Amino acid sequence: MPPEQYMECALSLARLAVGCTSPNPAVGAVVVKDGLAIGMGYTQPAGSEHAEVMALRQAGDKARGAEMYVTLEPCCHYGRTPPCAEAIIKAGISEVHVALLDPNPVVSGRGIGRLSEAGIRTHIGMCEEEACQINEAYIKHITTGLPFVIAKFAMSLDGKIATKTGDSKWITREEARKCAHGLRYGADAIMVGANTIVADDPHLTARGCGGRGGTGKMQPLRLIVDSGGRVPVNAHVFEPPGGVLLAVAEPVDPARREAFTEAGAEVLEFPAESGGVDVVELFRLLGKRGIVTVLVEGGGELLGSLFDRGLVDKVMVFISPVIIGGQEAAIVAGEGVAMMTEALRLTRVDIKTFGDDVMVSGYVDKGLALGNQDSSGESACSRG
Repeated sequence: MPPEQYMECALSLARLAVGCTSPNPAVGAVVVKDGLAIGMGYTQPAGSEHAEVMALRQAGDKARGAEMYVTLEPCCHYGRTPPCAEAIIKAGISEVHVALLDPNPVVSGRGIGRLSEAGIRTHIGMCEEEACQINEAYIKHITTGLPFVIAKFAMSLDGKIATKTGDSKWITREEARKCAHGLRYGADAIMVGANTIVADDPHLTARGCGGRGGTGKMQPLRLIVDSGGRVPVNAHVFEPPGGVLLAVAEPVDPARREAFTEAGAEVLEFPAESGGVDVVELFRLLGKRGIVTVLVEGGGELLGSLFDRGLVDKVMVFISPVIIGGQEAAIVAGEGVAMMTEALRLTRVDIKTFGDDVMVSGYVDKGLALGNQDSSGESACSRG
């Protein structure tokens, strides 16, 4: 089997860990000897074993003299767990192939250096682009301290997210909605504005996705941006499972704050910015709390404020072939741009179909507007 296939196997294992390891990266590892994979593993939830240790444990004594294929540089420091580099050395691995160096300054280059010091042959860069994509959120968080922000919404063919009465269930069909719940599964937090709660009364849970099923313990944090503290305390979002963080603009009425707390929410006050919550400060706090990925699901005012401030990293839009009509239901509000040359452009665009529905996704190139189209954009690695 070509070496690339072993690394592709490790990448597939890493994908199994996405959504379960935060704030740690999702990593996959394969131990190979005499052309056979004798050990496989992927990162367990934070505080548990890393991918390399899981693979070595499965390989056992056969690991001596074997090769390892791992999607991210093995750690070399003591954190919640011992360093993986030392476990690799102790197991007697003779050669290590690493897809991507860890951007964490505590690790970057040092893990590889420790392996080389121990006489282990090391190779870097196989399937690097794929490894970057799997951990694009981790890369941004570890290098900037901010979460990776995904703007996700569904719309009709004529650009509406609801009817004139506010009805939005359902624009897309079941297959596309299952994909959307998969996106929730991979996020640390789902963010919406107060209008979305008032209009739709969503649960904001990840359903039908492994351990984060509708009643699973590991639900994403439900984050509501409510500058006036006006969402009803009997909304579905306050029901189990999952935690709720309510971001309000200061000062908030003490009685409302107490009511939200009794409903089970953590209430955080932020400086008011143009009458709303200072979302820049909110994201800084989320980053400090180890929130690596934020999935923003609306509404239009919240999405507009995030785009206006350059806080969105990736966009995922589900488009259904229906016509709604009317003047209401703007998808992205905010200030917007004055000229088409100032409009944000997506790069590395991908298109998928779910029955009759279409999903268009891409990355916001913050240095590329429509009037400057000769740039090739940044890679997932350089964006961090």
